[in-house]
This record gives sequence, C-alpha cells and structure tokens, in this order.
Amino acid sequence: MINPRYPFLILLLLAGTSLFGQVLEPAKWTVSLDPAEPEKGDTVSIVFDVKIDENWYLYSTDFDPNLGPMVTEFGFEPDESFELVGEVEPINHSKKYDTFWEGDITYFKKTGQFIQKAVIQKADYQISGYYTGQVCSDIDGKCIPIDQEFELTSKKKELLTEEATADSEANFLKQRGSTDPYALGSFMLVAFLAGLAALFTPCVFPMIPMTVTFFTGKNHNKRGAIKNSLFYGFSIIFIYSFVGFIIAPFMGPEVANDLATGWIPNVIFFTVFVVFALSFFGLFEINLPHKWVNNVDKMGDKGGLIGVFFMALTLVLVSFSCTGPLVGSILVESAGQLSLKPVLGMFAFSAAFAIPFTLFALFPGALEKLPKSGGWLNSVKVVLGFLELALAFKFLSIADQAYHWHILDREVYLAIWIVIFTLMGFYLLGKIKLPGDSETKTTSVPRLILAIITFSFVTYLIPGMVGAPLKMLAGYLPPMTTHDFNLIGLLRENNGGTGNPENEAFCEEPKYASLLEWPHGLNGYFDYEQAISCAKKLNKPVFIDFTGHGCVNCREMEQRVWSDPKILNRLRENFVLLALYVDDKTELPESEWYESEYDGRIKKSIGKQNADFQITRFNNNAQPFYVVLSPDEKLLAKPTAYDLNIDNFAKFLDSSLEEYKTTNRD
Repeated sequence: MINPRYPFLILLLLAGTSLFGQVLEPAKWTVSLDPAEPEKGDTVSIVFDVKIDENWYLYSTDFDPNLGPMVTEFGFEPDESFELVGEVEPINHSKKYDTFWEGDITYFKKTGQFIQKAVIQKADYQISGYYTGQVCSDIDGKCIPIDQEFELTSKKKELLTEEATADSEANFLKQRGSTDPYALGSFMLVAFLAGLAALFTPCVFPMIPMTVTFFTGKNHNKRGAIKNSLFYGFSIIFIYSFVGFIIAPFMGPEVANDLATGWIPNVIFFTVFVVFALSFFGLFEINLPHKWVNNVDKMGDKGGLIGVFFMALTLVLVSFSCTGPLVGSILVESAGQLSLKPVLGMFAFSAAFAIPFTLFALFPGALEKLPKSGGWLNSVKVVLGFLELALAFKFLSIADQAYHWHILDREVYLAIWIVIFTLMGFYLLGKIKLPGDSETKTTSVPRLILAIITFSFVTYLIPGMVGAPLKMLAGYLPPMTTHDFNLIGLLRENNGGTGNPENEAFCEEPKYASLLEWPHGLNGYFDYEQAISCAKKLNKPVFIDFTGHGCVNCREMEQRVWSDPKILNRLRENFVLLALYVDDKTELPESEWYESEYDGRIKKSIGKQNADFQITRFNNNAQPFYVVLSPDEKLLAKPTAYDLNIDNFAKFLDSSLEEYKTTNRD
C-alpha cells in the first residue's frame, strides 16, 4: 500500500523554491578598467566595485585569514598581455574589533571598492580571474559565500558580473568613504554631548552673563531681540561648521587610509590627546594670541548683525582654551572617515554649544536660576581631562597593533585604564587636588554619584585582566589575541568538551576529520554520502548543518542554542550529524571534481561542492541553514535557519523526528 504521505513529501521537495528557500544576492559586483580604453604600456587600475544591500556587510582583504571570517581574495589568470603591479588594495574600508572572533576585522557596508594596478603589455589584452569572499547580514545572521569569475578584454567592454550598478555619482560617493547612518549618528551624538560638556567649563560658563548683558543693552524691541538672538546662535554654528568645512577637503580617501592605518598620524593623535588632557589638568593653558581676541572684541561693539556676528566670534575665541581640546578631539575622531564628517561633527558640537546662549539671549531672566561660577567648573574640566587621557591610548593602540610593537597588549592597556579611572574616582571624592580646585570639606551628591559610576566601571574592567571579553568596550580595547595571560580562555579550552561519544550515531571514521570538527564533543560527518550510508545502517534521520568557518551566527547558534542540554541530547541520541562547510578551501582530488548544473562551473573544493549542493538541492545559499532528511533522502520538515530561541529549535528537531517515526511506522 502506498503511504499517502509520500506524494506530499515528494511534492514538498520539488516545490522547495517557493516553500523554504531562495538564492540571495546581497552583493553586486562590477569590474572595470581605469582608464577604460588603455593602450600598450599604460598603467591601469582594475577596479572592483561592490554594491551591498542594506543591513549586509562584506569582509575585506586585509585581516588575519586565520581569525575566522572569509577574507575577500582575488585571483588572476596569467596572461602575457598584462602584468600585475603590487597587491589588491581595499579602498576606504572600515575596521573594528570583533568580540566574537576576538580580533580586528575590516569590512565594507553599502559600497566597497578594491583596486589592482597592472601594466598593459599588448593592445589586444585579456584580463580574467576570480574573486571569493563572504557577505553577512546584520539582521538575521545569514552568511553567504562569494565565488565569481570576471573577464576584461580590449574588444569586449561589458562587465561580467551579476549586475552593473556603478555610475559616476556612486563612484564619487564610494571614494568619499563610509556613510553608515548608525556610525555617523553616533559620532554626531558624541559631538553634541561634547558641546554640552563645553558649556560647563571655566572658560565658557562665565560668558553666559556677558552674553545676556550684551543683548539686553543692544535691543529695544521684542522683534529685534528675537532676530539678533537667533542670528547670534546661527553665527556660532556657522563659525564652528566653517572650521569643519576647511578641514573636510583634507579627509579624502587617500589621506583617510593613511590616517586610519599609519603609525605617524596615530602617534600624533595620541600626543594631541595627551597634551589636551594635561591642559585640562591645569599644567598649562592653550590660548590664542590676545591681540586677535581684542581686535575681534572691538568689532563686536558695532551695531546691527555685524556686531552680533563678531560677538559670536569673540565667544568662540575667548572660550578656545576650553573648547579647543574638545574640538580637536572631534576633528581627530573624524579623520579617516566620510569627508563631510568634520563639518557634521562641528555642526553637532556647535548646535549644543549655541542653543543655551541663544535661549539666554532670548530670555535673560532665566540667568538668575543658573548656579554661580566656582570651583565646580574646574572639576568638570579635570574630569574631561581624565577622559581625554584614556581615549588617547586608543590611537597608540592602533599603531601598536599595526606594527606589532607589543607596547600596549590587552592587559597593559587595561591596566592603564584601570589606573586612570581609579584616579578619576578618587578625584571626584576629593582625595586628589589639582590646580584651580577650590577647597571643599564635603563631597556633593553629584560628585558621589559620579564616583560610584566610575568605580563601578573600574570593577567591570578588572576581570578583563584575566581574559573576560568586556564586550561593551570591544571597539576601544586591543584584541584578545594580544592577551598574554588569558585564564578564562584556558579554562574554557580545558572544560569545553562535553558529551558521551559512545552514545552518538557514528558508523565509521569520517572523512576530513583532521580538518573539520563538531562543537560540544559531538561526533558527526562532513561528507554527504558517508552520512546517508550511516543513517541507513542506524535507521536514523540525518541532521544537516550548512555552516562555514567564517559564519559568526553559526558559532552563535552552536554556543547559545546547541549548548543547551535538551538540544545536545536530541542531536546526540536521535540523529546522524552532517556538517557541510560551504567556505572550506580544501581542494579535492581531480577525480572528484564535477561541473555544476547551477552555474556550469567546475567545483573543485569541499566548500564549493557543499555550497553548490545547498543551492541546487534546497535553493538556498545562506548560513546557518538546517535540514533533516530521512535515510532515503526525503525532507522531513521545513528547513530552519538562525533562531536563538531554544524551544523553536527543539520543536524543529522533534517535528522532524516525529515525521520520520510516523513514516516508518506506516
């Protein structure tokens, strides 16, 4: 008797395209030559432009390939018509410390560009090759391997990629750098907060009553007061933004790359931050020449909007000794980024700086509610100095990592921060006095609260000395790979294995076991045929894990979902396990190569064959991706993907197992 479930399962498998998968293409590549029509002897740029979908990112070429994620790689077929010059260079990528991989990675968002220089040796040239890599999603954790070929010839100018997307405006934007709205928004928020902090410094706060005096003496009607007050605020914003505008042309992609990676600019930035911190501590003051300030102040006595503008300029110049370090820090932080970032940073800073002055100019009566000037202003200045000093080491750390000086390994960096913030806490409690501080017999409640926050932060830092990841500070600390004594890592390695291999579904020694492994002490296969053969012997379904070495969310699923005892027990006891790595580059013997039905290309490696199998069989190319098949290779449940809900994953396994048992029983 024919089981009525079989036709349904067969139809489900054939209808996989619409039911459970789709082939994603979040990165569209364009390959071109610059100049487009070179002649013999010309040096050209082979330009690889990438348009990346929203909420996806592409790993770059220049970080440690052993870290985990797949770096982007390029290969060129040798040909006498051209000669390569140097290596492929990523243009204006971003860099961050990845807490999962515990190291620095470089990547692109929205757009990316790589350039390879070459010399044309023949007018009738042919440049061909391939590029591989990995693009991942910020939203659902999917990672998709990239494996494309390209060809450029003197006779055929079209681009041999999935989609030609670049135009002159897009190329211009790519050259100008990252426009990630989240990073840019965070930067502007920090600049805005810096503007608010500047208000509470000894150079700025006393200027508020002077501003009120100026406007109450100049205006005779409400309309004129409103006009002049608003123009005053606009003038402050204009002056600071103009400074950013002057700096912006020097923040182009070539300069940006040097600033981001070179040791000289980063050491200079470190020195600038230290000098600013010492200034805030009271060792010396950074002042503009008095002659400049006096001349501008005289111009403020003129009437009309001209006088208002020069009053704003006077405020900017007089307050320079306190705002200069903050402004300098913002400009330094904007180095190596979007060319308009200095302008936007200065706009955000000056907006926060200008709004209170404008409001007090409009409503002078509110001045009476302000606290009086005093030693508390110097305390604000000193606290800012501690923060400047701590952030200075970020830049020295960049140079230290890039050139392997090993001056600021992770625990040394943390030790410095622990000392800095401990001293800051004692300062807030009044245990340390610096020039300009007033004598106080008691500690105010705000200072006590800030001291509690500071010492709590120090307490958070201390476990980092023995290997705690300190994920909140990942962008500011050196990578875990520089940690000499990682006690937590050693304990994890010694106690990470779990499980009872004797109870696991296992038939024969798996292929590629010396190259690949299962987490949590699980035993399984890495070859499809082996797994199916074992499933038939043991009469168990096959759990297929489409994964990758560079798949962050695959590791997260393993650590946060698979590690749960009820998931581990289900996997160990009820399934034959099969892990198919789609990014493994181990080349197979030529006798195992085959031509793909999907793209017509020869699949030579473990990873390419596994990726091709996932696409052709399940019409899906994202990882992680989980499938359960019966020993006769029938689908037992709708495949699932990244989902950190343990109960959902358990239901997926249970429904697959129940379907298999029901099918066998029938």
